[in-house]
Amino acid sequence: MSTPKKLRLGPLPKHESVKLTFVCPASLKADLDRYAAQHAQAYGEVVDAVALIPHMLEAFMSADRGFRKSRKGEVSRLA
Repeated sequence: MSTPKKLRLGPLPKHESVKLTFVCPASLKADLDRYAAQHAQAYGEVVDAVALIPHMLEAFMSADRGFRKSRKGEVSRLA
């Protein structure tokens, strides 16, 4: 078995949670399950796809320049 490559999503931090339910295609759920398996192999901690989703969304939004720019505008308007 080969050593897994580092994944974009690193080890999961612990934080306060709010429950959110969403619907996704079966193919996306299968991909999330595969990602969770690779994540567990890479970091030695078993997690399910549901635990990964918030971190994936957070990483996606923090990498979105347009979203970051709009958030900076909101902060300056509130100040």
